[in-house]
Amino acid sequence: MAATLPPARFPHHHLLGIESLTPPEINLLLDLADDFVEHGRRTDKKLGHLRGLTQINLFFESSTRTRTSFELAGKRLGADVVNMSVSNSAIKKGETLIDTALTLNAMRPDVLVVRHPDSGAVALLARHVNCAVINGGDGSHEHPTQALLDALTIRRRRGRIEGLLVVICGDILHSRVARSNILLMTAMGARVRLVAPKTLLPATLASYGAELCQDMEQGLDGADIVMMLRLQTERMQGSFVPSVREYFHLYGLTYEKLARAKPDALIMHPGPMNRGVEIDGRVADDIHRSAILDQVELGVAVRMACLDILTRSLRSAP
Repeated sequence: MAATLPPARFPHHHLLGIESLTPPEINLLLDLADDFVEHGRRTDKKLGHLRGLTQINLFFESSTRTRTSFELAGKRLGADVVNMSVSNSAIKKGETLIDTALTLNAMRPDVLVVRHPDSGAVALLARHVNCAVINGGDGSHEHPTQALLDALTIRRRRGRIEGLLVVICGDILHSRVARSNILLMTAMGARVRLVAPKTLLPATLASYGAELCQDMEQGLDGADIVMMLRLQTERMQGSFVPSVREYFHLYGLTYEKLARAKPDALIMHPGPMNRGVEIDGRVADDIHRSAILDQVELGVAVRMACLDILTRSLRSAP
C-alpha cells in the first residue's frame, strides 16, 4: 500500500505551489493518488490515516469542487474536518489575515486548506502557523492540487505526460490553473501551448517554456490534450473581449475547431464550466473524448494524497 512510502522522499512542510516541486516529488504524489482512486471506488471508503488529526478548510472565495473534494478527502482519511465560513467570521469584521492565522494556530489544527483571492496570501498565512498548509488557490498565482489532478487524469488516460502536446485555451491571464499546469506539464516533459486573445495572453508566460498562440484553430493543431478555461469575469476590470458571443465564435471549443487536434485528443476543463461560452455542450459531454468527470473523481484522490503525505511526520512521531 502506498501509505508505507517513506515521508523523507517528500521534504516539504506545505504545498503552496507546483514551482517548488521536483518531477520525482510530483510522481510520488501521483503514484500515491493512484492507490486512493481505487480505494474511493469501494463501498467502504473510510481509512484511518488521519484519525485524531484536525483539518480546517478556510475558503475566502466560494468554491464547490475544491472545497467539497478536500472535505471528502479529509473525511475518507479519518480526519476531523472543519469548514470555516469566512462570511460569518471575524475576518469580515476587520481582522487581518495574520491575526486570523495566529488565532487558528492557537487552536492547534494539523492541516489548513486555504483559498484566497490575493496572490501570495496563502504563503503569508503559512509563515504564521505551525501546521501544514495546502494552497487551494490564491489569486491568479497557483492552484497546485488542480494541476496535480489534471496530471493524474492525463497519465491514467494516456499512460504518460512526457512528449504530449498540452494546449490550454481561454482566460490565461487570470488563471491560476493555467500557471500551475504550465509549471507541472513542462517539468514532466510535455509541450505546452497557450491559446487566447491578445488581451488574455500574458507574454511573460513564454519564459516558463510555453508556446503562445492567438489563433484557436492554429493553436489546436496536433494537440494531444485540450484544456479549456472559463472567462474569469470576477477578476476583470474593463473589457477584455468584445462580447461573449464573439468570444465563443473565436475561442469556444466546437467540433469544427477540435478537428485540428489529434483524433483521440482528450478534452479537459477544471470547472465551473460555461457551456456556449468556452465550450460547446456536445463537446463537453462527449463520452469518448471528454475527461471532465474523470477530473472531478481524481480530484478527491489527489487531495487525499496531499493530506496523507504532509501529515506523515505527525503520524510517525513517538
